[in-house]
Formats: sequence, structure tokens, C-alpha cells
Amino acid sequence: MKKYSRKTVLRAALTAGVAAPFLARDPAQAHPLELTPSCDDGDDPTPPQTEGPYFKPNSPQRTSLVNPGTPGTRLTVTGYAFGLACQPLAGVLLDFWQADVNGRYDNVGFGFRGHQFTSAQGTFTLSTIVPGLYPGRTRHIHVKVQAPGRPVLTTQLYFPGEPQNNTDPIFDPRLVMTMQGYQAMFDFVLNVPGNPGPGGSWAVGAAYAPGARVTYGGREYVCLQGHTAQPGWEPPAAPALWRSA
Repeated sequence: MKKYSRKTVLRAALTAGVAAPFLARDPAQAHPLELTPSCDDGDDPTPPQTEGPYFKPNSPQRTSLVNPGTPGTRLTVTGYAFGLACQPLAGVLLDFWQADVNGRYDNVGFGFRGHQFTSAQGTFTLSTIVPGLYPGRTRHIHVKVQAPGRPVLTTQLYFPGEPQNNTDPIFDPRLVMTMQGYQAMFDFVLNVPGNPGPGGSWAVGAAYAPGARVTYGGREYVCLQGHTAQPGWEPPAAPALWRSA
């Protein structure tokens, strides 16, 4: 029988909109056990990789790197950002950059460059193209990932089944995306220990839509107005934005 990691089960529950307050180790036991303290069942922190020579700061905030006239095969990358306790992380910065269809980077403007933040549920979506190849490297997408108040993780994402995966000295099989057609999936596991901090799941920089639910100070709150969280807008201090659930 196939074994599923706790993160995989939690991801499925979140995708289905099902609350998952705990995950038992043994479904035959009458009393549920607490979450394991880390995503250690095949889900160690996402490994870092070299930045490479083509990173540029101050990319535009956007979830799509393409427009209707952009050449190339369209690709959608989705996933979650998790902490070590398998908790989804809101407000995580993801800064993507990649080559165009011809294997060239835009070092003058911001073509195929953009940053975004994970949602209140810890999700992200990137609309782009399959990057082109260039000498010495397999197909890949660069990304910097940073949870609020935590160090930056610089890494790369890879495509399964690429012949150049066998010859690229930088390639890491732990960073291969799961592909269904041109829908790619990858979950980042960040070195954020334990459960969310005293603020709960609410996070500065996260975009919240009306109806979104967060925890803060041991209580659950419901968003009243769409906004991007700022310092001082914590749920207890912002009754115009949040109400107790």
C-alpha cells in the first residue's frame, strides 16, 4: 500500500477545503496523535541552489509572466509553502526568473521576472512558459523564497524527463516538479520551525480576501474587507478588517 506523507495529506485536505486540525499516525487508534514536529517523512527543507548570474532585484509584483503575444509553450506552476511542522505559510515571498523560449534572459528589463506572495492558505500560482535551453544547463526556473522575518532560500525548479538532467552538474532530483501535461506542481518546505508564531497563521504581506480565515493569538478571525496585511493591522487591532469567528 502506498504511504503518504503528512504534508501530502494536509495538502489534499487544504485543496478540498477540509479542516485538518490533526493527522493521526495510525488510523486504527481511538485517540488521534498530534502532528509530527517536522515534515521529515520525505519532506525535509527544500534544498538551496546557486543564484546564477542573471538575478535582478526589484522585479514587478505579478503572478503571470506572459501576455497573449508571448511566444512559447504555456506553463502553470502551482503549490504551497510549508513550514517544518507541515503548516501552510501565508505571506511568503516568491521571486521567479527564467530564460525565454530561446534560452535567453532579459537583463535589460523584467521579461520573465516577477514576484508574488502566498495566499492566506499558503498557495501560489505562476503563469509562464516552458523555458528554453542554453549550453551547459538543463531546463529550469529560478526562485527566491522568503517567509516573513526569515532568511531567503534561493533555489531552482526542474522538469522531469529532460535528457540534460543527466549532464547538468547543478541538477538536483529533489527539485523536480510534478507534471501533468503543462500543469506543474511543487511545494516548498521552509526552515520555519514548529507551529506558527504567537500571531498564528496571520502574516504581514499576505493578501486576504473577504471570508478568508486566519488564527491570531489563539483565536480564529474572518476577513471582512480584501486587503494586504500590514504591521499594526493584526486582527484584534483592526475590527474594520476582521471579526472573531
